[in-house]
Amino acid sequence: MASHRKSRPTGTRMAGIRTPALATAALTSVALLSQSANAAPEADDKPSLEEVEKKVDDLYRQAESATDKYNAAKEKTAKQRKRVDTLLDDVAQRTQKLNEAREELGSFASAQYRTGAAAPDTATFLLADTPQDYFDQTQLMDRMTGRQKVAVDDYVTQQSETMKKRQEATESLETLTESQGDLKTAKATVQRKLADARELMTKLTAEEKARLAAIEREKRAEAARKADELARQQAAQHKAQEEAARQQDGGSASSGSSGSGSSSSTAPADSSYATKADKALAFARAQIGKPYVWGAVGPGSYDCSGLTQAAWKAAGVTLPRTTYDQVDAGTTVPLSQAQPGDLVFFYDDITHVGIYIGNGMMIHAPKPGTYVREESIYYDGESAIHSVVRPA
Repeated sequence: MASHRKSRPTGTRMAGIRTPALATAALTSVALLSQSANAAPEADDKPSLEEVEKKVDDLYRQAESATDKYNAAKEKTAKQRKRVDTLLDDVAQRTQKLNEAREELGSFASAQYRTGAAAPDTATFLLADTPQDYFDQTQLMDRMTGRQKVAVDDYVTQQSETMKKRQEATESLETLTESQGDLKTAKATVQRKLADARELMTKLTAEEKARLAAIEREKRAEAARKADELARQQAAQHKAQEEAARQQDGGSASSGSSGSGSSSSTAPADSSYATKADKALAFARAQIGKPYVWGAVGPGSYDCSGLTQAAWKAAGVTLPRTTYDQVDAGTTVPLSQAQPGDLVFFYDDITHVGIYIGNGMMIHAPKPGTYVREESIYYDGESAIHSVVRPA
């Protein structure tokens, strides 16, 4: 019968007294402690503002990298489409020639069928009134046979060339399809990265956004300091060069004619570059305030390489479309020797570029959500600078 007894709940008695209130309080405490324990890791897992800022910047950089891939795929697609159009036009022309050759060949066959023409034989000789008539008929048939052979050879050649061009057109169409697929993939990647960055920013509170703005101001102040330091270094270097030039001019005063000849031999190249750079910078300054739009080349909006390409195009210099190619489109120079008009490239994967204006400053299209503006080349730290290239 003992098995029918209800077991008493443990922990509900103390010294023989039931204490439901105490048990409830204990359970509540345990629950609160459990909630606190569970909440603590969540609080610890929440990223700091610096981490959020880095994540957003990384997403924008990844979007910019994908933008360059999009630009390259777009350029490749345009070239491939042009090639396909050219091949298709060529195929159409060759098909027309093939039809003409086929018609000519058919006319010979019809003529032979109607006249019953064949190779001259004894019967032809017997039907001829004179030996001269025989030879005349023989020469005529030889000419007809020769023209027919030419027509056949031309037809075969045209057919072979047409088939070859059709094969090339088919392969180019396949390549075009692949290029369009790459273009679509790159576009989707850009849109996804930008969406991730926007989503991350929308989750921040007003206080967190204010702190981020303060961090950004500190970074800009540091960048301005480094830009001023670079400007002083460049000014000192320029002053030293001028002093050295004055000393050289003074030392060669006795042979003034030879000195002036030496000066004229180096001045034109510098003058030519400065003239082009002035035109490129004038164009870039006129774009300040226009929005960054990925893949854009103007005139209403730009991405980073679209701006530098358009600026130097205004100076008569053709640059490639992407940062990956622009970095090889000139002479690499040390940062300390950067001149206005030079291109400044950023990051190890060369995903950003600006046009140098002097004193450690540049004009660039920074990232989505921003506008073309003047900014320190140290805007993302000195380590972010990849190289400086003089494009002309």
